[in-house]
Amino acid sequence: MAEYTVYGMAQSGNAYKVALMLQLAGADWAPRFVDFFNGETRTPEFRANVNEMGEVPVLEHKGLKLSQSGIILDYLTGELQRFGWRSEAERREVWRWILWDNHKLTSYTGSYRYFKCFAPELAVPEVQSFLFARMKAAYRILDTHLEGREFVAADRPTIADLSICGYLFFEDEIGISFESDNPHLAAWLKRIKALPGWKHPYDILPGHPLPPRKA
Repeated sequence: MAEYTVYGMAQSGNAYKVALMLQLAGADWAPRFVDFFNGETRTPEFRANVNEMGEVPVLEHKGLKLSQSGIILDYLTGELQRFGWRSEAERREVWRWILWDNHKLTSYTGSYRYFKCFAPELAVPEVQSFLFARMKAAYRILDTHLEGREFVAADRPTIADLSICGYLFFEDEIGISFESDNPHLAAWLKRIKALPGWKHPYDILPGHPLPPRKA
């Protein structure tokens, strides 16, 4: 049995953040597929035994079950001694960008992609337009910040990078091109891809392609 278990599925950028950190660190881990699209996270069993919030990812380790990707990444920096900070100033900068990611980038990108690719019905056009505009604004902020920088919060990759990149390897599904619109962001993603052990979300977590929906 693996030391770490990640509850999630391939379509979840938030689950990917956790899986990617474990993968890059060479940890002993295994995924546990969660059938989100057929309603598993809404079941009483999941909420009672896995996560009362009805969300993935969940990390199981040493009898703990931890939810929320940022908290899990923080926990793993201590366990794995990788992708953390070297000073209080770096710690604050890492968390500044993780909080920004959760509020300004992942929230809008994940919602836009869900309605575009997976929801039974598209959101009304006005909602999709709003999400797209907010998503693109976040990319511009990140692109500007990365000009002249190798990584987001330090001179090396940290959990800030692993958090922010979680939904950004789905360009085709989102329908954007970072190379043409956000060149500094695109170059940073190439640096993430070059890290030893990197894998695409669909190659690291189960559930792609989507299983058939239950009747």
